Amino acid sequence: MKAQFEKISAPIHSSFKAFVYEGARFSAPWHFHPEFELAYIEKGEGIRYVANSVQKFNAGDLVLLGSNLPHCWKNSLDVTSGVKSLVFQWDEHVLGENWINKSEFAPIKTLLAQSTRGLKFSDEIGLKYADVLKDIIKKPAFEKLIGFIQLLNKLALIDDCELLSSEHFSSSLNIKANARIDKIYNHIHSNFNKKIMLHEVASLVSMGDEAFCRFFKKTLNKSLFTFINEYRINVATKQLIETNKQVSQIAYECGFESLPYFYKQFQKFMSCSPLQFRKKYLNQISN
Repeated sequence: MKAQFEKISAPIHSSFKAFVYEGARFSAPWHFHPEFELAYIEKGEGIRYVANSVQKFNAGDLVLLGSNLPHCWKNSLDVTSGVKSLVFQWDEHVLGENWINKSEFAPIKTLLAQSTRGLKFSDEIGLKYADVLKDIIKKPAFEKLIGFIQLLNKLALIDDCELLSSEHFSSSLNIKANARIDKIYNHIHSNFNKKIMLHEVASLVSMGDEAFCRFFKKTLNKSLFTFINEYRINVATKQLIETNKQVSQIAYECGFESLPYFYKQFQKFMSCSPLQFRKKYLNQISN
């Protein structure tokens, strides 16, 4: 399915859209929409893409996305238990013209300005507000809106969050570019554990190698192979946490042909070695 501009319509008698998504997998392609979005993952795990950010996600993931920021979630291929998320989408005039410029909403204004790069709240924050999010969805229209604005204000006062995409990220937000990126994401998602050649990815979107490299770099502000390595390292961290496999086995299963190269890339993206990462995680859960 081709990625495209998504038209979001709020339900009758409501100023914004709040709903529960539940299914076998996250099926939405890489897409964008002018509405802001707050998404909480109640069930599921895999890789989250926000602009040029590639990160592992799991239950408890809480992310705020700015207007027209490309994004999608992709399940882990070995997860068959289904997914569930709570989603809130609203436009800039949810409380009328210029509401955000009133002094009472100054913290929310700052929060939404930061969301242009995507904001990831800590898992602890996500779990803390999970019940609040569920409760808001169930409320009548007026209470739902008030409850949601109150929640935004609370999130605006939290420092425990990270910006996702790079400061200088820019994307030509058109249907053709998004369709190409979605094909690339799906190919890497399905073949990360194999050798991926530049020409095979370029041919997926009917481009020559040089033109493809320029397109990918311009769109995601990183090279194809940096992106692939980033994806593979995120999969590797999941394996380090959830299995007792040897580091070498994980490296090869994630598509790395050389163990030294795997160590080099892991250090680059995680700022520690694979064994240090595993030890740090085990120490955290034992405390």
